[in-house]
Amino acid sequence: MEGRRRNPYELTEESPVYVISVAAQLSGLHPQTLRQYDRLGLVSPDRTAGRGRRYSARDIELLRQVQQLSQDEGINLAGIKRIIELENQVAALQSRVAELESALDGAAATMRQREAAVHASYRRDLVPYQEVQQTSALVVWRPKRSPQQGD
Repeated sequence: MEGRRRNPYELTEESPVYVISVAAQLSGLHPQTLRQYDRLGLVSPDRTAGRGRRYSARDIELLRQVQQLSQDEGINLAGIKRIIELENQVAALQSRVAELESALDGAAATMRQREAAVHASYRRDLVPYQEVQQTSALVVWRPKRSPQQGD
């Protein structure tokens, strides 16, 4: 989807379309609770030019998750904020890992192509081979003396 231009009128789950009263109704929370969650940084809706809050479908889902963690699990708001931060961090790290794996796959493919090109460039000439007779003769090697050492 990166190479494709997005239709400005296309709605996604990140599109900020719900006013606070609708978001409150969809999430099952009171509008004042949504304002408090915004102040605490638990859910950060987009703002209109007049500073009105606009919630997306993703924000509504996050509001429901906050309510579930608070009411069903008994987690306080500070704990919920930390959970959300950690989940966002995990998602960002998973995205980065996917990017790195993709880059690694690309580099590996390039290396395979280069390796194939090197192997294709090898000369394939036949070289005659003669077996050498093994003897029991002793060969002594003496290094040549340099003129400075004298004889």
